[in-house]
Amino acid sequence: MKSFLSFVIILLSAMCSVQAQTLSQQEIEQLISKMSIEEKIGQMTQINLDVVCEGEIYKLVEPHHTDPAKLKIAFEKYHVGSVLNCGGHAYTREQWNKLINDIHQANKQYNTHGIPVLYGVDAIHGANYVLGSTLFPQPLAQAATFNVSLARKGASITAYETRAAGIPWNFSPVLDCGRNKAWSRFFETYGEDPYVCSEFGKAVIIGYQGSYNGTADEYHVAACMKHFVGYSNSRTGWDRTPIVLSQAELHGIYLPPFKAAVDAGALTVMLNSSDVNGVPVHANSYLIQEVLRKELGFEGIIVTDWEDVSKLITSHHIAATYKEAVEKCVKAGIDMCMVPNNFEFADALLALVKEGKISEARINESVRRILTVKNQVNLFVKDNTVNAANYPEFGSVAFQAEALATAEEAITLLKNNNQLLPLNSQQKIAVVGPAANSMTLLNGAWTRTWQGTDTTFDAHERNTIYEALRTEFQHATYWKGCELEQYNRNESKLNELKKSDVIVLCLGELPSTEIPGNINDLSLSRAQLDFAKDILKLGVPVVLVLVEDRPRLVREIVDECQAVVMAYEPGDFGGDALAHILVGKVNPSGKLPFTYPKYMLGTQTYDHTYSEEIDTQFGNKAFNPEWPFGFGLSYSNVSYSDLQVVGNKVTVKITNPSDRDAKESVLVYVSDEVASTPPAVKRLKAFKKVYVPAKRTVTIELELTDEAFQFVNAEGKAVFEPGSFIIRVGNLEQKIERIR
Repeated sequence: MKSFLSFVIILLSAMCSVQAQTLSQQEIEQLISKMSIEEKIGQMTQINLDVVCEGEIYKLVEPHHTDPAKLKIAFEKYHVGSVLNCGGHAYTREQWNKLINDIHQANKQYNTHGIPVLYGVDAIHGANYVLGSTLFPQPLAQAATFNVSLARKGASITAYETRAAGIPWNFSPVLDCGRNKAWSRFFETYGEDPYVCSEFGKAVIIGYQGSYNGTADEYHVAACMKHFVGYSNSRTGWDRTPIVLSQAELHGIYLPPFKAAVDAGALTVMLNSSDVNGVPVHANSYLIQEVLRKELGFEGIIVTDWEDVSKLITSHHIAATYKEAVEKCVKAGIDMCMVPNNFEFADALLALVKEGKISEARINESVRRILTVKNQVNLFVKDNTVNAANYPEFGSVAFQAEALATAEEAITLLKNNNQLLPLNSQQKIAVVGPAANSMTLLNGAWTRTWQGTDTTFDAHERNTIYEALRTEFQHATYWKGCELEQYNRNESKLNELKKSDVIVLCLGELPSTEIPGNINDLSLSRAQLDFAKDILKLGVPVVLVLVEDRPRLVREIVDECQAVVMAYEPGDFGGDALAHILVGKVNPSGKLPFTYPKYMLGTQTYDHTYSEEIDTQFGNKAFNPEWPFGFGLSYSNVSYSDLQVVGNKVTVKITNPSDRDAKESVLVYVSDEVASTPPAVKRLKAFKKVYVPAKRTVTIELELTDEAFQFVNAEGKAVFEPGSFIIRVGNLEQKIERIR
């Protein structure tokens, strides 16, 4: 921690010494006035790195390096303003520096106005496309910490290591609320609750950008809010499929995280690739102009997602030609097109301007925003040559310690019958299952490659679950036992497991994201369920460890497991964190940031309405998840007492009767008993991660905002109605009357 604080002090000093903006607004306007229409359109064009490297798109020459002839076309002919992505896999920092410097030098050679290139990349859980960088737990796991300070620290480290590669723009965070558990990008969210998503999104943006005023020095990056808006709520859970949102859902669930991010100074936003209420978002002037620009007050760059302009033709079928698609998107309000594998956007937009269908004034609006953001991330301040010596903390022990601490606070204990956990290091344990000895499963997608499944790029110096447990136990054996999707029973191997005192059964799913991650069934694979059932028949206590993108159904096996641990995708140090928890070096403190379903159709969120609780016997037991939102055990069995609510102030006492220090996430829920539209049974309105020493009682104070007592009505308006409210904390509740 002391090392991290030193790092923060260094960065703050650097921020003070570097001028945040190097051009005045007047100078930006003068620059725009000197640019040709072709140069302006180039600023709105974003191409894939593959376009300027030797080889074919997606089939680059190894090792990847730039092609001078292609660079000339990109910057002399098309005046490209932005480049993104890696060439399919992560690079060393040195290779990134060479690639980025080549791009900057080529742009400098051909760009007569000295306008820098804005390079962007997806750094979802660390600088995941830079070899040797610090990999954190995935965002869903970070949310399980309910500790926004950890998320902010992790984001600042990610920014530092991304900038060390020469990249000033990060396509993160994902602010989509994870309401559909089957969604392939569920693990990229901060869970199902809009307040949690807002608080974590805000913290991460400040961590990325380093300030609240929308600027980023050479140690920080421009954040990108993703994906505006409603992307995670497809009806099937399949990626990039239609979404239907009422005004109440739009304004009450999906917009709040974006509003919080805009208020925190987020510099850029990426649009949802899907259609919302029948209109693709990147051609939706209502969502872009009326909601994002006017209602939320966003002033930064709006960028499309991958090939989304062309998808108006190929996927949405609302445009017959590419030029027509470009016209729809630009008129709707996009600033930059992630084309990304050719220059067709620039050609089409130039033709539209010459035909008088799009005015140069409209082009100037986007160019102004793009140049402003380039200015805000300090790109005009120097020649942009990357110097590795300026980033001595890259991949440091201090950074790794933060990733470990985050994983330790994220991992969630869901069941612990008869206090099986923590285990004794003298016990004989067998570590089994397809997730037991895999760094790939611990890290998930967006890890060195897009889908994260190429084991070539695994950090082999890090510990898998088995490798970490082997360092904690004198007697630890390993057997994979089954593949993720295939199981061949081995009687002799199963019999050997009977010699164990405890079996740590590690199950999960293959990392995936976007369309490759679409599924038809939330159930854990049949192969793993059958394997688990054979393990459970042995009569040896079983600790089930779940390493998952999203909550996979485990109803068939969970009752017979003595302990259950949700590991999420905890990153490079997840194996160590889990081992520390299982052996008792760390007291678990994670809580579920989503409702873990028991049945395929039982995927309601915790903030459901009362009508969703009516069961077939007309009782109130229909809402029956495997584990509820906010659930998580510790080894301390802390208790709550003396809840007091005075005005907007909530105080409660927390007692830790154990001999172990504990961390506890205190969650405050508000229930509106009667409203003009059906209220949720409860909604989270405040939370705080607190330290509770052994054998001590502490008093915790939290503040509810006035907005905590409002709801969004059917017209999408936030309203307050006087009446009775119930405040819930832990197992306590207090009813209050509120007239304003």
